[in-house]
Amino acid sequence: MPIDLTDEQRAFERGVEEFCRREAGTREQRGTEPHHPGIYRKMADLGWLAAPIPEEFGGAGGGMVDTCLFLETTARMQAPIGGFTTSIIVAAAYERFGSPDQKKLVLGGVATGSVEAIAMSEPGAGSDVAAMTCRAEPTDGGYLINGQKTWCSNAHLAERILLVARTSGGAGDHNGITMFCVPADAAGLRIHPIDTMGGREVNDLYFTDCFVPGHAVVGRVDHGWHQLMAGLNAERLILAAVMLGTARRAFDDTVTYVSQRHQFGRPVGSFQALRHRIADLATDIECSRLLVYNTAGLVDRDPGTVLRREASMAKLKATETAKRVALEGMQMMGGYGYSTEFDMERLVRASLVSTVYGGTSEIQREIIGRTYGL
Repeated sequence: MPIDLTDEQRAFERGVEEFCRREAGTREQRGTEPHHPGIYRKMADLGWLAAPIPEEFGGAGGGMVDTCLFLETTARMQAPIGGFTTSIIVAAAYERFGSPDQKKLVLGGVATGSVEAIAMSEPGAGSDVAAMTCRAEPTDGGYLINGQKTWCSNAHLAERILLVARTSGGAGDHNGITMFCVPADAAGLRIHPIDTMGGREVNDLYFTDCFVPGHAVVGRVDHGWHQLMAGLNAERLILAAVMLGTARRAFDDTVTYVSQRHQFGRPVGSFQALRHRIADLATDIECSRLLVYNTAGLVDRDPGTVLRREASMAKLKATETAKRVALEGMQMMGGYGYSTEFDMERLVRASLVSTVYGGTSEIQREIIGRTYGL
């Protein structure tokens, strides 16, 4: 590892690997969807989902390095626990800004296996989050929500939606945005699946006079934008760690294949054209690991600091690397890389979208550039 791991962390990593190999080692065990409730429940029972949750809410109190280690390992072993990614992103927001009751409900729920989702994007507001128009209007005892959200990951699995809606101002105004805790079964909320090549992952959310009480506000009214910005470290590192594990799995599968596949009387990996590509991919993966874990270590040393440059670099490098490794792997495996008999086609699908969600690669480059005063 590019950082020093404790004996406890190494044992944790081995335990997760062994579990995944036993419980999710075949395509039949993993199934076809990104999230397997049975495997997720077993991990919750083992206490692993509680790793990043504070002890006072039933967690293990682990840091960002622990979280990244778990995410990288489960992604590398292809454990189908897609709901965990959004759940810990949401948990981090509640940990910072939630009321005591909200923290107990959400953080305690994640520790025991609940799935959480967050709704920000809209048909006309993607990278430009401030363009949102979904509105929460004050009413007696609470708010009435009307509007649409889209690309909401895991909403169909979630117990609650962390909704980011406009409470004042107009489209383009960074002020006037508020976070709300909305039960997934709330009256006036309809969750509709969006078909994708990755399976059932994302959803449209339609709010029609959906009422939430005043205590559903998470943090402060009209301060949602600043609250979102405070969570950038966690969100981008979480996504980076998942894609680091995905890149490692694609690389390992590629090396295995080119070592075993013979053409012209020898393994295809022994040809310079492929051997040099493998060397480049290995170097990119190691660069990604150094960047992800160095940034995670910085977060653990000072959790309150927003690392705009480093977190964006980690997300950019890890996702672009995962996409490159998977596509190169498919190319080197030839037709077998395209076949569902092998896992490479699934890794390609998973990595392609990673450069879009959680802030596109173009947005990450913009953020990085601006940190240099450009």
